[in-house]
Amino acid sequence: MAPLLPPSPPSGSPRLLKSGSGSEWSVVVQSNVKSSLLLLLAISTVAAFSILYSSRSLTVARTAGEALTQSPLLAALDLSSRMPEDDDDQSDEPAEVVSLPAAAPSTGEAAMQLEEKCDISRGKWVREPNGPVYTNLTCPMLPDFKNCQKFGKDDAHLYWRWQPDGCELPRFVPERFLDVVRGKRLAFIGDSLARNQIDSLLCLLSQAEAPVDVYSDAFDKYRTWHFPAHNFTLMVMWTEFYAHAVPVAGAEGKPISSFDIHLDRLGADWTSRLPGLDYAVISGGNWFFRVNYLWEGGRRIGCLNCAGNDANLTDFGVAYAVRRVVRAAVEAIAQCRGCKTSLVTFLRTYSPDHFEHGSWFDGGYCNRTAPLQEREVSMESIAWELRRVQREEVRRVRAAKSGGGARRFGVLDVTKAMMMRADGHPDNHFDSRWRRNGSDCLHWCLPGPVDMWNGVLLQRLAELTPPPAAP
Repeated sequence: MAPLLPPSPPSGSPRLLKSGSGSEWSVVVQSNVKSSLLLLLAISTVAAFSILYSSRSLTVARTAGEALTQSPLLAALDLSSRMPEDDDDQSDEPAEVVSLPAAAPSTGEAAMQLEEKCDISRGKWVREPNGPVYTNLTCPMLPDFKNCQKFGKDDAHLYWRWQPDGCELPRFVPERFLDVVRGKRLAFIGDSLARNQIDSLLCLLSQAEAPVDVYSDAFDKYRTWHFPAHNFTLMVMWTEFYAHAVPVAGAEGKPISSFDIHLDRLGADWTSRLPGLDYAVISGGNWFFRVNYLWEGGRRIGCLNCAGNDANLTDFGVAYAVRRVVRAAVEAIAQCRGCKTSLVTFLRTYSPDHFEHGSWFDGGYCNRTAPLQEREVSMESIAWELRRVQREEVRRVRAAKSGGGARRFGVLDVTKAMMMRADGHPDNHFDSRWRRNGSDCLHWCLPGPVDMWNGVLLQRLAELTPPPAAP
């Protein structure tokens, strides 16, 4: 994370050089003995002192700036300012990536150029003896597919919490979340991992108020809940790619696992539901790892993961496709004509799977019993690359300020935290009628590490909402 701007060097340094030195100069001028030598000596001494003090002042300023970045997450976050940059984000960009200039603050915005006071994306998992906020027995709407303990998973994965470097991520308080979003509408937009997060949030909030199930489409891909005591509406909207995508038909005319992804068209189902929202959380990435085909301008231009399938097609790579659709999605939100000007959008960064020695139905498993150590995860992996792409595109739309005016964009940066939680997946601990001799090392048990995502979301929302005025 980029640190806050350090304070200016102490303005007193010139005065220090000046004060107390007038008498010395008088003595030199009035001296009749060796005046030239003393004058030269005095000038040399003042120059040396000035250099030394300036160096010290800069050191103090830098130290003060670093100290500010370590303060707790208490001050307000301005999501319209620049995206914080990590050291890992300084690598060379692909040729197709445009430069991402910083947005110069307009008059009156200087005070808003604040970022998170702590980089939640960096940290480690530490023991949490209190366990989770809820259990698989206290959440009435917990789906069996995520109820790992019901189907025999050990509870060791429940007693960990994410400890960011240099600050604390507060324990989730359901009442606080509901107070922050009172009278608001929040939607999660994405694939089954977006649904994983909303299931977690429902379990967390149900400890304070039971939600009312308001609407569900025939396929349970679009669903709405309401918390009447807080007039809070929670929604989930399904999209695999953000872009308009059509299943590819096989030899018998039936859909196969591949899709035709139209990079120049967004999915109408989720974009048409944006008006009226106060907050949106977008996420995705995992569906791009299938063999998919990329379309633009009404023609097929390439593919993903298609090496050896068609020599005439260029495999553009997953990162390229993710960049294109994330860019289109955030620009569409920024320019949405029917949306609230105050709409705040968070992008939740990529969450990886942890299959070992195979995949879903060919022997893959994830039977770890504790979080991975940092040395066991690779910052050269595709997960880290997709995180970088997502963050760059949020930074880009912030800098562009295109159309949306007051609309703001933030990041829920959970990638590193989730790279370390190979122990938090269902594996084979779910209903055998659905399992088909497979393992699930992509989704997350409930309760489990995914609850941390909503802890980060609460912190970001709370930073946007000023505390009530004192009576």
